[in-house]
Amino acid sequence: MSTLRALVPFALLAVLWGFSFPAISVGLDALPPVLFASFRYDIAAVLLLAAAATGSGWVPNTRGDYEAVIGGGVFLIAGNAFLFIGQQTVASGVAAILQGLVPIVTTLWTLVLLDEHVSAVGAVGILLGFLGVGLVVRPTPANLLAGDIAGRLLILLQVVSVSLGGVVVQRADASLGSTSRAGWSMLVGAAILHAVSLGLDEPTTLEYPLVSVAAVLYLGVFATAVAFFLFFRLLDEYGALETSLVGYVVPIVATVAGVVLLDESITPLTVVGFGVVFLGFLLLKRDAFRAMLT
Repeated sequence: MSTLRALVPFALLAVLWGFSFPAISVGLDALPPVLFASFRYDIAAVLLLAAAATGSGWVPNTRGDYEAVIGGGVFLIAGNAFLFIGQQTVASGVAAILQGLVPIVTTLWTLVLLDEHVSAVGAVGILLGFLGVGLVVRPTPANLLAGDIAGRLLILLQVVSVSLGGVVVQRADASLGSTSRAGWSMLVGAAILHAVSLGLDEPTTLEYPLVSVAAVLYLGVFATAVAFFLFFRLLDEYGALETSLVGYVVPIVATVAGVVLLDESITPLTVVGFGVVFLGFLLLKRDAFRAMLT
């Protein structure tokens, strides 16, 4: 990020989203995917809008506000349905590495929709970060070919959607604060997801295992309400491209979560991957590192 002040919220966002992978896997054991996603954003919308309502000017009233809320709701929020559906058949490691494509796809969207550019050295840094993510999650021909091809394509659609959403929200020039903007986006996205769930005729019940309820609560409160509050704050201050770089750290957190929760082991390739990711950040933000050392 541009300054050291971003490191704490950036790291916290990576942790919250990293642990969402095992939480989604747990919840999908009992919950239909789109309804599961809608529950996640229902909770987040209520919490964020309740917090926003304690202040003034929390209701959208400009064209930029509506563009940000609708764009965020459709692309940033509702687009995550593709991830929930895809993770039914795609291994978590493959899903994680696909998330590492977010910074690269965001770069492409910023070139199309915003007046931003990346230097040649910065582009190398982004690509190195992606390579490091691959080393950490250890893709092999076996696990890359495992699972349903349609599921992997759905997760790629989610990557494209989320990447576009970050750029659309930044481009909208909204006057709403980040909490209000996130809350209204959650509400729009949740409404879309409920409509899609009904259209798919997903089964509904009031009886879910306690562990599934815990997964929904974690995703709704921490991985969504708190995480998207941080995301919108970072988006406002640093822009879509730099904020999207959290996509390089999230798979690392997901891998560590697998070690702790699933008794997986860390290989030398994982250590190398951490180093390659760091090198990518060093190249991309070399001026900030140079200033810090002088």
